[in-house]
Amino acid sequence: MKRILITGASGGVATLIRPLLRADYRLRLSDRLPVPDPVDGEEVVEADLGDLPALRKAVAGVDGIVHLGGYSVEADWETIQAANIVGCNNLFEAARLEGVKRIVFASSNHAVGFYPRSQTIGIDAPVRPDTRYGLSKAFGEALAALHAYKYGAEVLSIRIGNVGEKPLDRRRLAIWLSPRDLVQLIGIGLEHPDIRHEIVFGMSDNDRAWWDNSNAFRLGYRPMDRSEDFAAAVLAADDGKSGDDRVDLNQGGGFCIAEKM
Repeated sequence: MKRILITGASGGVATLIRPLLRADYRLRLSDRLPVPDPVDGEEVVEADLGDLPALRKAVAGVDGIVHLGGYSVEADWETIQAANIVGCNNLFEAARLEGVKRIVFASSNHAVGFYPRSQTIGIDAPVRPDTRYGLSKAFGEALAALHAYKYGAEVLSIRIGNVGEKPLDRRRLAIWLSPRDLVQLIGIGLEHPDIRHEIVFGMSDNDRAWWDNSNAFRLGYRPMDRSEDFAAAVLAADDGKSGDDRVDLNQGGGFCIAEKM
């Protein structure tokens, strides 16, 4: 059974998917914060993304990496730069130095958040980040390309919509990603024989989607969950009107007005 490293292992997404990943992989969990409730067979290695030597120890000997670590919402530039620019570079550099080729990078829909909801976009659409956070995810995708084509890494970047047990509002009916569908995408990133540098959208089978996910389907993705199953309850509770067109008409929603100085 392969050993994989999960960074950001104390975060909400990692907590949701760890039980599913344990069925197929031995997990090494890394974070700068304590990892909640590790079980037998899970190895915990504390490491800050700003500490390259510590990251090298966390990476050493694994077969693949799922990089969920970093700052997950909008923040001031110094915070984003440290966690998501320098930290991401350190993670890829640690993988290069330790000879780990396979990396699944948790990118974000916020790398393209300023596209209108009326437009369906594919992975070939130029980035339109809605925040410094989204900008950092576009950087991570570019960094993945550098390491793939210059250093031989094999990277799948997943532009994650919103991971949860169910979609919580009207916007998330378009971008929802169930935990087991995320795990399927991660498995493609770790196991597909022909990965070099690929980008896919992280969403389930969503009738209201704004994204063309044909590249994920080409790689074998077959989502098992549907946001439309929750639509009636969501639509009854949320009319989707915030009073600000930047929020209501753009794919990035509230991130399009988020500002942290």
